[in-house]
Amino acid sequence: MTATSAKGEKGTDQYGGEHTPVTYNKYLHVNELKELQVCLSSPAHHDEPLFIIIHQAYELWFKLVLHELDTVKELLAEDNIRRANFFLKRVVAILKLLVQQIHILETMSPQDFLGFRHNLNPASGFQSSQFREVEFALGAKDERMLEHFKSDAHAYELLKQRFEQPSMQDVFYSLLRRHGFTLPDTDEDARVKALAKLYTNEETLADLYDLAELLIEIDELVYLWRVNHVTVVERIIGFKQGTGGSEGVAYLQSTLMKRCLPDLWKVRTAL
Repeated sequence: MTATSAKGEKGTDQYGGEHTPVTYNKYLHVNELKELQVCLSSPAHHDEPLFIIIHQAYELWFKLVLHELDTVKELLAEDNIRRANFFLKRVVAILKLLVQQIHILETMSPQDFLGFRHNLNPASGFQSSQFREVEFALGAKDERMLEHFKSDAHAYELLKQRFEQPSMQDVFYSLLRRHGFTLPDTDEDARVKALAKLYTNEETLADLYDLAELLIEIDELVYLWRVNHVTVVERIIGFKQGTGGSEGVAYLQSTLMKRCLPDLWKVRTAL
């Protein structure tokens, strides 16, 4: 293979064909990325790029979270628990970052946000279909949520697929059943009692215990993201109506007690 120069000259590959050397900017499509922050305010408000970039970054991280969760579900279906735990640790690391990232918005004053907020109507963070996919993938499925995305055919189809696919909780319970756990679908008390064995046999069920703890940590971080989100929103806009017509902070507060894996939380009380 012929080496290429730093000037980006063409070289030849192992088959004798020409190729253009990969560069950092080309590989990451940096020029295209920088064109995606399109402000609606005119003239462009100084803080609107901040608002756009934070939310675009969230969507990229949501994409990676979904990528990892899909891999974990495949691994658990194969009983490859240790490898699944490896990727769940990555999801934990990403979610910890997302919990902190929302606070960058607090560097924007309420008055500055009002300088371009009116241009966002009727868009709303409520419409983040990828965040809803994350919820569905983990187990917090709400069929009513699908109705809000019917006007977006692509997002609706992806969400519908997520809704119909086994969730992380479903895959986790299937794994435990293959390992001798009795987890009846209709008896919550019996399920919680069975799950408690993970915590009374930590040493003999180490991988399964670690898996359960990673899943509840992910659920906790999703909850903390909600808490941080509602706090930041209240700090910036108070109790104004949301741009998409929702109740804003009041709606966000109503979602705080959602759990993706409620049985694992109930185990703590049952122990």
